[in-house]
Amino acid sequence: MTRTALTRLTLTDFRSYGRAELPLDGRPVYLIGPNGAGKTNLLEAVSLLTPGRGLRGASLAEVGRRMPGETQGRAWAVAATLEIDGEPVRMGTGTEVAGAARRTVRLEGESVPPGRLADHQRQVWLTPAQDRLFLEGAGDRRRFFDRLVFAAEPAHAAHATAYEKSQRERMRLLTDGPADPDWLSALEARLAEAGALMAAARARTLSALQSEIDERGDRPFPQARLKLAGAWEQMAAEGVEVEEIEARLVAALAVARERDAAAGRMLTGPHRGDLEVIHAEKDRPAAECSTGEQKALILNLVLGQAARLSRAESGPNPILLLDEVAAHLDRRRRAALFDEITALKLQAFLTGTDEHLFEDLKGRAQGVHVDGSSLTYLDTE
Repeated sequence: MTRTALTRLTLTDFRSYGRAELPLDGRPVYLIGPNGAGKTNLLEAVSLLTPGRGLRGASLAEVGRRMPGETQGRAWAVAATLEIDGEPVRMGTGTEVAGAARRTVRLEGESVPPGRLADHQRQVWLTPAQDRLFLEGAGDRRRFFDRLVFAAEPAHAAHATAYEKSQRERMRLLTDGPADPDWLSALEARLAEAGALMAAARARTLSALQSEIDERGDRPFPQARLKLAGAWEQMAAEGVEVEEIEARLVAALAVARERDAAAGRMLTGPHRGDLEVIHAEKDRPAAECSTGEQKALILNLVLGQAARLSRAESGPNPILLLDEVAAHLDRRRRAALFDEITALKLQAFLTGTDEHLFEDLKGRAQGVHVDGSSLTYLDTE
């Protein structure tokens, strides 16, 4: 396992921060302060040190600092030093001009594609937006699970992007024309290739995560039974080879052209999959459990994946971003969460409004008070 931890974070014109620097020692970090102080902004900055749009899914223009009277966000930057097995690596991302359509990513001063960030560190996060994960549509659960898949298999993001691009182009041909059969066949071949790889990665992750959860034994977090509800993921789970899934998906897409054109959307494929979670002890779907139980179930999935990745023979250990998680847990579960993080030797960033929430973490973490986007270290010894 490659041990990674951030040792410095620098923000420039990012959200509420004009300029902020946060030296870190590799331990977990808890950020406390009133609502609106800028705690989540710090987590979002860290999340942008991975490929994608970060934990809020915001556009590049949204994250740039905007003062009263300014019509658009400023150019912004997030820079960090990442220690990898004791060796520092400088990385950063941001926009060079206000309103830029793409962000720049640099490693050791050299411009690189965003995907290269995943070579050096992985992240798993949990935010208040996911509190209703089991009550909202399948798309939210799919995106949550894909984040867990991506932490284990970074290529999954590229496959998902290729799939979505080909899906949009195919639907444009079907609805707006001209529906050229040869071009449709080429797009469907791309869709099937990416879709089969997505389904296989999801099935592998679910199987490994279920084993991890089962082996975790008697923990304060409820045990979960997991299932991927989707024909293509089920094929992968049953051992059907990727090439066979690809061939079946190509055939299904060709047959579905007329139906998809009439519906205005693609009605088959891994983009319609779902994650089913059962509270094992109660034998009830997560959607029927209490809010607290749902939160604990989600947290158990996140911790299970983090634990699995922390023991992997290759790849970096994950960094956890847990926004307002502690406030939803009782004292026993909070202590168990902190014990898990420190036992796995993970760097985690946690937020909360009250310092007392982190009493059981003191001495094992850095505490930072955030107020008006100013940062002050707490006495955590």
